[in-house]
Amino acid sequence: MDTPERFDSFADFYPFYLNEHANQVSRRLHFVGTSIAAVLLVAALLTRAPELVLVALLQGYAFAWVGHFFFEHNKPATFKYPRYSLMGDWRMWFEILTGKIAW
Repeated sequence: MDTPERFDSFADFYPFYLNEHANQVSRRLHFVGTSIAAVLLVAALLTRAPELVLVALLQGYAFAWVGHFFFEHNKPATFKYPRYSLMGDWRMWFEILTGKIAW
């Protein structure tokens, strides 16, 4: 897929994001990592433990990057498009949760 230097909107970015997550194992790793991150973020709020926010980010990205480096064999979009990539991760997580994207 020919990637533009930059995307003008998230709507333009998301098809690229999905293409970068075509491998089912990678998508599952993203889903698990994002789910754990969500639990940790809620725990951080409930316990007023801000260090859990850092733990959530680190472990969420760890799962995702394993998916990219070992299954997708591509570079995570986070490196070039951090904001859109984070948005894409949560949207993909929701679409997997609701059955729009195959688990």
